[in-house]
Amino acid sequence: MSDKQILLVDDEPSLLEIFGAMLKRQGFTVWKATNALDALDLMRNVKPDLFILDVMMPGMNGIELCRELRTWPDTYATPVMMLSALGDLPTQRASLDAGADVYLQKPVLPRELVNQVQRLVGELVAH
Repeated sequence: MSDKQILLVDDEPSLLEIFGAMLKRQGFTVWKATNALDALDLMRNVKPDLFILDVMMPGMNGIELCRELRTWPDTYATPVMMLSALGDLPTQRASLDAGADVYLQKPVLPRELVNQVQRLVGELVAH
């Protein structure tokens, strides 16, 4: 079992449940938030090993949240995976420019999501 923690932020509750259950089956502890402000609030008590952020959310979007996470001493080096239904190059580039490590387009194949999570968390362990 992994002791790694993931903060999953998406404004679609069904995706939070599906992705959350999938990652829990892989042994991860999964924290969930439906928007960036709830995620920031949750981070007062949780120090995730990986952030998975939806790009399109009301209020602060995932790109803005990623940019914010890169300015904090506790999270500037924490891996970030962006998920989005948008597949256009400008959105992908903006996500990576904001500091995201990986950009996956929805719908995401479960195996691809798990592989990327394990790779990112593995990279974290290797440092």
